[in-house]
Amino acid sequence: MKFNENELFGFALIGFDLIDGPCVRYSKEFRKSNININLDDFAMNFYLAFRGGNAGKKPRAILYDNFYIVAFPKDLELFCLFMEPQGVEKNISQLKKIANKLILDMDDDEYDSEPSEDSDEDTVEEIKRLIINLLNGTEMSTPELRRYFKLSNSQIWKVMSDLENAQKIKRTDKKQGRAVFWTAII
Repeated sequence: MKFNENELFGFALIGFDLIDGPCVRYSKEFRKSNININLDDFAMNFYLAFRGGNAGKKPRAILYDNFYIVAFPKDLELFCLFMEPQGVEKNISQLKKIANKLILDMDDDEYDSEPSEDSDEDTVEEIKRLIINLLNGTEMSTPELRRYFKLSNSQIWKVMSDLENAQKIKRTDKKQGRAVFWTAII
């Protein structure tokens, strides 16, 4: 972060009163800015933003739309520098482009991983076909198959019941308590 002293337009010392909570103890503007901040209204927000949270996980600066604050805590007090960023709009617009691209990628990943309602029937038929091929010449338990296809317990039992009713698979054993083992019918 490059610092330019022309960005600094004011400061405030926000203290903590045991009865009233965070309050402005002292503030000063170095120069007039087009940013109108009512420090008394925002004292609680600034104080909680910089002093709250876990140790070591507190922000050092917060960027708002047209100003930013850098804060330095000391005991129960908070010293805030109020600054106008210069040239940050270009960086924010670049970051927004990156964020939008990542959001689109996430949406695409979710769309790819979650079948639509139109393709649910095709997906179930494909799972059934794969289960028959997997069970050809081997045994697998229902929990193994459920994890393999990332299905819920009710979904896998529906698929297995359909295959059993169609006489494509059969139960071979019941082990490990309630786990049912299956094999394909040749």
